[in-house]
Amino acid sequence: MQPMIPNCHRMRNIRKYCVYSLLVVTPLGFGFKLYKGTAQWWFNNYGAGLLYEIFWILVVFLISPSKKLVSKIPVWVFIVTCALEILQLWNPWILQVIRSSFIGRALIGTTFAWWDFAHYAIGCFLGWMWLRWLVKM
Repeated sequence: MQPMIPNCHRMRNIRKYCVYSLLVVTPLGFGFKLYKGTAQWWFNNYGAGLLYEIFWILVVFLISPSKKLVSKIPVWVFIVTCALEILQLWNPWILQVIRSSFIGRALIGTTFAWWDFAHYAIGCFLGWMWLRWLVKM
């Protein structure tokens, strides 16, 4: 019989692996955003969008690592990022100021694209699978 691991120790390990995951996903996402080469349009836009979803799912899970939230976090990340995508159709001065920096463009985007929704859904599915893997480790 396997000994019981205290819950706080288990949560600390989950958080540790979540941080490790973010240390992989974050530079990879920026790398996709800045990539110059074959299929650049896909990497810069859609590939980065997949990683964007996974990034936010991991960040929210890092803040609140609960097995009960594994299925809820990807759904909420999808809803919020879809709302941000729709906001790209609106250009008030405050959003233009935010979008004037690379980080602002990376976080809230600049151009509306219908295809982003499909890639957000795929990214959320992959993020959900990633969370399930983290929780089972």
